[in-house]
Amino acid sequence: MPFSFTNPKGQSYILHSKTTTLKNGNNQTIYYFAKEAKENALDAVPDGYEVAVTKNGLPVLKRANKE
Repeated sequence: MPFSFTNPKGQSYILHSKTTTLKNGNNQTIYYFAKEAKENALDAVPDGYEVAVTKNGLPVLKRANKE
């Protein structure tokens, strides 16, 4: 079951990830939210990250504080 987040406006978003190759040849994983589940949906928030909501109500992943 993919990880779903509902924002304060009541809209649900599904967490996805994508690995891309940068110009220097390094690979980087990009995390994003979409309204519909696709084949690269994640089941949980990655370790070290937490969900935050922007002023516009869109969910984003940010690094968790090390407390």
